[in-house]
Amino acid sequence: MSPALIALTDLGFAWPGHAELLDIPAFRLERGETLFLKGPSGSGKTTLLGLLGGVQKPNRGSIRLLGQELTALSAGARDHYRVDHTGYIFQQFNLLPFLSVRENVELPCHFSKLRARRARQRHGSVDQAAATLLAHLGLKDPNLLARRADELSIGQQQRVAAARALIGQPELVIADEPTSALDADAREAFLQLLFAECREAGASLLFVSHDQSLAPLFDRHLSLAELNRAAKPAEV
Repeated sequence: MSPALIALTDLGFAWPGHAELLDIPAFRLERGETLFLKGPSGSGKTTLLGLLGGVQKPNRGSIRLLGQELTALSAGARDHYRVDHTGYIFQQFNLLPFLSVRENVELPCHFSKLRARRARQRHGSVDQAAATLLAHLGLKDPNLLARRADELSIGQQQRVAAARALIGQPELVIADEPTSALDADAREAFLQLLFAECREAGASLLFVSHDQSLAPLFDRHLSLAELNRAAKPAEV
């Protein structure tokens, strides 16, 4: 079996003073795979994403991303590794309102020399990489690049957030409920664009949502309760 992009083994996590929230014997995400992960609020989805990104450390177990054991790295090294290899699309998008669209998209390249180099190699410059990604995601108006992020519609903000996650070809794209504010047609259209960009970049996509209707669009779908032995019976 070829090495997985992500491999978890005997993962356990509890917040201080609380019962164990996550108890995951094993989990793999393959390279180039699109995976839908479903779970209700409070089930530990966001905590799991934080562990995968190295924001938190587990109480026990192994988290390997691209073969690197994240638990062996210092907090600063985990931060650098995360920005080099992982792109995030947040539920509330988390764009910086005082920056322009272009500046928001290019932000990861300011923190990751690797992603900046990949953007230049693929598109000639970081600026061109941002413009190309935005165009592929349906934002083709060149005047849009200079607008402040807080002047955009929800749908436009969503696409800017996706371009920011994808710039510099991170191997893993994590999307945390990014379509919750859109209607059904807009959700599916956005996902098809996201799939296309992940395929072109060779990225794996881990998409977290409670909207089961989206699951058939993915290569594979799981509920967190299937993975997590600590899940309460009501969440299964």
